[in-house]
Amino acid sequence: MDQPSLEPEPGPSSKTRRLTRTRRGRGWGRSRGTGRGACAREPPPPAEGKWHNVEVPDITPSQPPFCPRRTPEPQIISTSNYTVLELFQQFFTNTMLLTIVANTNVHGRSVYSSWTDIGIEDLYSFLAIVIYMGLLKVPALTDYWRKGKLYSLPFPQSVLSGRKFFSIVHGLHLSSPDDDAKNESKRGTADFDRLGKIKPIYIDIRNACRQNFQPNQHISIDERMVASKARVIFKQYLKNKPVRWGYKLFVLADSETGYTWDFFVHEGKSAQACTKGLSYDSVMTLVNTSLLGTGYKLFVDNFYTSPVLFQDLLKKNITACGTIRTHRQGYPKTTVNILDTNATRGSIRWIREDPLLFVQWKDTRDVFMCSTMHTAHGEETVTRRVKDEAGRWIKKVVPIPPAIKEYNKHMGGVDLSDALIGYYEVLHKTKKWYKTFFYHFVDIAIVNAFILYKAQCKAKAVVPVHQKAFRETLVLELAAAGSTRTAQQDENREDHHRLVHISSGGDKTHGRLRCRRCQAKTPVKCSTCDMPLCFLPTRDCYNQWHMDRR
Repeated sequence: MDQPSLEPEPGPSSKTRRLTRTRRGRGWGRSRGTGRGACAREPPPPAEGKWHNVEVPDITPSQPPFCPRRTPEPQIISTSNYTVLELFQQFFTNTMLLTIVANTNVHGRSVYSSWTDIGIEDLYSFLAIVIYMGLLKVPALTDYWRKGKLYSLPFPQSVLSGRKFFSIVHGLHLSSPDDDAKNESKRGTADFDRLGKIKPIYIDIRNACRQNFQPNQHISIDERMVASKARVIFKQYLKNKPVRWGYKLFVLADSETGYTWDFFVHEGKSAQACTKGLSYDSVMTLVNTSLLGTGYKLFVDNFYTSPVLFQDLLKKNITACGTIRTHRQGYPKTTVNILDTNATRGSIRWIREDPLLFVQWKDTRDVFMCSTMHTAHGEETVTRRVKDEAGRWIKKVVPIPPAIKEYNKHMGGVDLSDALIGYYEVLHKTKKWYKTFFYHFVDIAIVNAFILYKAQCKAKAVVPVHQKAFRETLVLELAAAGSTRTAQQDENREDHHRLVHISSGGDKTHGRLRCRRCQAKTPVKCSTCDMPLCFLPTRDCYNQWHMDRR
């Protein structure tokens, strides 16, 4: 998360460290969607009056009744004993897999002369290897099939040959090539779809995430970065993110479990219509009351928080809470009785503009909050480590506003989801942007399936296994459901590898490409593997390449 964070308490999780950061961080230095060139919005009237202290009582705002669309729980048959593979198939359905198989075969036949059509069993085997690679890391993908004392991993060779795996990797395609051609003819117009190459699977995975789970009352919205440096117009660069280059996703997650309930890809400024700013539109897109229901409590960071947004959410019977930037339109401009730099730790100031509550709290730095669900102050406290007059560290109990207390507790839904994905991420480096999204969709499906599995175990009073064991079981079940032909059988087929010259075809290669193994220029390639490989007396990459894959 990029929210400001509180000074950590001894022992608690990182979610309690949200609310103190320097003004150079995301919450203060960069204004996304609110600065120059941002979409216009109607400012609320300026605040009047003065800031109050804890001696002035505040009201407790009335809360809309919690009326979710469905019962907040996994939307699967609670009495059934789902296998790990069946839970995964709730998100990657056979219909989705058959779509990928069909589009991959069409694409493969059009690009590779030696392409052999794959079936759904081959795709199961491919997914088993991909998830296995997230559990066991080696320097290069080819090392999974290397022979010798240092490697010689038996599992990948028993599931799928290296040649078949890389064939699927290179031919993998999510959309119909015919639809891609039609979409490409619209490039440069308003009808061009930037996400056309992932659209069939993108729509299906979002629908599956929403259908298989109903969030609890506390939800959060935040950004997620999917790492990539592929050249595509909607790739983002965020200086202060752990992943600086990649694709930005806006995610709505369940605060309790970290379940990814809905998300969408940010396509760039010129592609997506903007009415009241990117942050406003992102929240309104994800908080779909026709699918979600009403009475939810939403937690967001200071990129999204604005008085206009919170008032409009309240009209939809959704209350909200979040850190806020003091330069936001609608934030109180009065400085009467505001906290100064010498205020003691735990000091509170607040202003209510019904239904909006603005709170200033003194921790190591000033923290600013906006809420439509909390009272200004209460009995809540936190423990801080401070220095006494002798310079020794001691523990001190200081009051904390209820808004900040609940924000620290419930804001981490997307963080939790990111952490679960990051432990065993299957993402591979690739120049094709749509393949990056395919790998990320696999990760979303696995983590959401794991959350359903834990809920199933809780209902049956069974201790769930760790996510690592869950993924290991999924790998084995995918391999069992995959192709019955082993890798060794695949290598022993009657395929004839032979050298052919690379045709220039009138392009700029002049009949020479870089060798797949040593990167030197070569005029020949393997006709079956369709790989440029050197074949010289001093450098025989052609035979070495095929020996490494046996």
